[in-house]
Amino acid sequence: MRFRYDKEVDAGYIYIKYPIRSGEAKKTVTLSDNIILDFDKKDKLIGVEILNASKMMDRQVLRDAGKAA
Repeated sequence: MRFRYDKEVDAGYIYIKYPIRSGEAKKTVTLSDNIILDFDKKDKLIGVEILNASKMMDRQVLRDAGKAA
């Protein structure tokens, strides 16, 4: 599992499966205004997008993830 943060758009992404190939996410489910789930063709969760991440997550986690990107 990996976590990436894009400060430009203030979005984090938790990769349950890494890497996710182009077109591999076949279904997305919006849980809230800030949480989106990605599923593969077998309905297996492969990733979680977190919008407005700076308001929802620990700042140190975001800083560390931003450095790794």
